[in-house]
Amino acid sequence: MNTLQSQTIQLTLPKADIQMLRKLASGMGWTLSVLNARKKNGIERGLEDIRKGNVFQANDSQDLIKQILG
Repeated sequence: MNTLQSQTIQLTLPKADIQMLRKLASGMGWTLSVLNARKKNGIERGLEDIRKGNVFQANDSQDLIKQILG
């Protein structure tokens, strides 16, 4: 008896290509699940800024304003 094995893959595609991929999957008899990227919360965005070095360091609010405005 011949049994088909299935595998799961994950692709990251532009939104414009999803419709074309749906048609291809339908024609091939594949199952297609589209997962949307999860939106990052404020803490995740802040930690990402720290990792990238997008931070200011100031002694107080006056010092921060002085750094920003020059």
